Amino acid sequence: MSTVIATPVPAMGVQERRRRALFIVAGCTLIGATAQVLIKSGANHLTHPGFVGAIAGMLTNPPLFFGYALYGVFTALMVYALRDGELSILFPLIALQYVWVSILSVLIFHESMSPLKAAGVIVIVIGVAVLGRGGAKV
Repeated sequence: MSTVIATPVPAMGVQERRRRALFIVAGCTLIGATAQVLIKSGANHLTHPGFVGAIAGMLTNPPLFFGYALYGVFTALMVYALRDGELSILFPLIALQYVWVSILSVLIFHESMSPLKAAGVIVIVIGVAVLGRGGAKV
């Protein structure tokens, strides 16, 4: 007969849980941007016009289907992250999704990046950085 000794795993502190929530939401921005690219790609290949065509496309067009499925993953991860993080820090971080979408749109769809758009992306990054510095100190 063998004996198993289980050592308790120390619980994560508040700071570690908040840091983990921050990383999860940062990952969510990439997931959301990927979902947007898939949805745009699928929308470009819709065969039936109008609202009914869009609904049918969500079920029959793989990029559309997987884009919306990624939004489901995004939502589930956000719920998980919001349990331990500060909403006032995590939610503005989602704005980085606009940055990723802008970059991916240029790379994948060959859309233009005007100086005004580039300035907007820079303002978003600066804004997220400023808001991130304002979190509660634990």
